[in-house]
Amino acid sequence: MVDYLIIGSGLAGLYTAHKASAFGSVLILTKKTIRDSNSYNAQGGIAAVTDIEDDPRFHFTDTIVAGRGLCEDKAVDILVKEGPQRIRQIIDEGMVFDKENGKLSLGLEGGHHRHRILHAGGDSTGRFVTEFLIDQVEGDSNIQVRENISVIDFLVEDGVCYGVRCWNEKTNQEELIYAEHTFLTTGGTAAIYTRTTNPDTTIGDGIAMAYKAGCRIVDMEFIQFHPSALYIPDSQKAFLISEAVRGEGAYLLNKAGKRFMLPIHELAELAPRDIVARSIFKQMAEDDRPYVMLSLRHLDADKIRKRFPNILAKCAEYGYDMTQEIPIAPAAHYTVGGVASDLDGRSDIKRLYVCGEIASTGIMGANRLASNSLLECLVFANRAINVTKEFGHIEHLPHFEKKYSKDESAAERYYELKHLIAHTMTNCSGIIRSELLLSTGLKIIRTEYNNLGPEKFEYYDEASRKLLAVAYLIMSGARFRKESRGGHYREDYPNLKEDFTLHTVQLKDQPLSTMPVNLMHGE
Repeated sequence: MVDYLIIGSGLAGLYTAHKASAFGSVLILTKKTIRDSNSYNAQGGIAAVTDIEDDPRFHFTDTIVAGRGLCEDKAVDILVKEGPQRIRQIIDEGMVFDKENGKLSLGLEGGHHRHRILHAGGDSTGRFVTEFLIDQVEGDSNIQVRENISVIDFLVEDGVCYGVRCWNEKTNQEELIYAEHTFLTTGGTAAIYTRTTNPDTTIGDGIAMAYKAGCRIVDMEFIQFHPSALYIPDSQKAFLISEAVRGEGAYLLNKAGKRFMLPIHELAELAPRDIVARSIFKQMAEDDRPYVMLSLRHLDADKIRKRFPNILAKCAEYGYDMTQEIPIAPAAHYTVGGVASDLDGRSDIKRLYVCGEIASTGIMGANRLASNSLLECLVFANRAINVTKEFGHIEHLPHFEKKYSKDESAAERYYELKHLIAHTMTNCSGIIRSELLLSTGLKIIRTEYNNLGPEKFEYYDEASRKLLAVAYLIMSGARFRKESRGGHYREDYPNLKEDFTLHTVQLKDQPLSTMPVNLMHGE
């Protein structure tokens, strides 16, 4: 038995492991490799108040405004006040952020009214921060990392989590791993869509497992589509073009070469992501082409080359000169809702904690403010580790038996289903939704679930059920919310409605319910 079991190797998982190692043994399980995560690919940076002319109150306001009325004030207050402390701490430990004239170089991104985005390696912040923490983890004798381990389910009895059952891809066998404390840091589910900025492993496994185990799942209808991902002809690949590019002054142009964001929002290209993504989607339809142009030709080319070396190189691979114009289109990017969490990372199951994108703390509301996600990982991982000390050691370990097999002949059917679900999600629950589309999508999901038949305790059968569960959670929440707010837009209900200023809550075997805003963490 380990003291701390961490499922997932993004920033939330790595930082949790780093903090936990001071209190006991740590085991990180990751589905592929330790570097296969959204955090590793994050470009924009980390939003935190570090400048004397900025203030946590301003960061609070920007976050609340972007969240469209669904942010939890207590959670946001913690984020903006404790965030600078966590930044100072990792800098003191050796993390190096980009500087200009001896001071931290701070960028501006959509929805922010101050320059407060710290970045590293220009446009490679996620990789630099993740590599820094990987170095910390790999150099710590208290931490073990196991790659190519797919977690199947939690070991839960009487509302307490005792670890996980998983599949070892190398030995091709089921394993049971026991732990005093289990941390779920598997990220979101944006790769359930056809066009996404996420690794293909980010399909909501953790959310589905938590739902099955009895955790509340909150606000799953809010999927954030990043406005700008490189358009690559005849491909579903979607390389992220950081929000920071528009922060440096890039323009969005329609087919006629005109800036179409100017009459839509006062912040134009730097409006909140849901507005920019939806505006691009509509402009693409109007232009009858699958992209719009992102123009940088009016900016200092040398500065762009220095600021965005990674994006510049990737664009060049596909024959585009980033200092001029590049074609972009929205792509599924971030899961705003997730597994219900208190202010210290606790889930509804004792000894099971959630942190990072998978957690629903109420910080993101209906729409994540750019670059708040990496900060959330640091702040709430730190808080969660601190509260694990409230539990004593497990005195009695219940008996769990291995029960899963893996039928390789079932793999083809699983990947067919994954393809079907991706297209169903994109077509029926994408950037613009409607009753007809959502009803059609849900009918497809129910049919495919019925086709599975009784539970088989087989690897691919369980993987299929997870995919269907996540698709159901997103679309059922979206069908219930008969309004447009943040990352959820319905063409049949295009306006925000005060009656829907509430969280949607889904619990296994119970009808969808709601929760008032600012009561998630008590009055």
